[in-house]
Amino acid sequence: MTTLIIARHGNTFGPDDTPTRVGARTDLPLVDKGKQQARALGQYLAENDLTPDTVYASELQRTQQTASIAIKEVGGNTPVHTLDIFNEIDYGPDENKTEDDVIARIGEHAIKDWDEHATVPDGWKVDPEQIIKDWIEFGEKICADGAKETVLVVTSNGIARFAPHMTGDFEAFAANHTIKLSTGALAVLQHENGRWIIKDWNIKP
Repeated sequence: MTTLIIARHGNTFGPDDTPTRVGARTDLPLVDKGKQQARALGQYLAENDLTPDTVYASELQRTQQTASIAIKEVGGNTPVHTLDIFNEIDYGPDENKTEDDVIARIGEHAIKDWDEHATVPDGWKVDPEQIIKDWIEFGEKICADGAKETVLVVTSNGIARFAPHMTGDFEAFAANHTIKLSTGALAVLQHENGRWIIKDWNIKP
């Protein structure tokens, strides 16, 4: 049985910073809180018998750092493999804008649709079909590579929300769960009897 852990990177804004929508074109490092979240992720994995055999992250330093810190906390030295399919989405004209500015441009209803149904707001440079295809093909690959492996993926908010499509019934999942992973949170999926099942979602260590 293959286990897939999907984690969202830790915080990139400190208490005195003004948060903005950070996408694919902005490569921020973790702040102290983000590093704490990465350590908590590693502790959670160790305590719940979820030590990864293989680790993947996006090209962005916030995911690379989260993955590396978590693995160190687990007590392992598993290398972090980089895959660009896990890079954050491009927020287009809303990149690096405050949430108030984003809402002023696209409206609260567009944000609600994005957070509840992964409906892409106007102007964002996102190809949902490609992201879904990438998740499904990645799932097929890790099952073929090692049927009993535990795999960790550290990615970003915009990419992680499409992962439930791997189950084949995204709408049913979205009707009963938030599709957004919180900063530093994780999900656990298992491949059983030829299909992916979400065991846990948005767990905050």
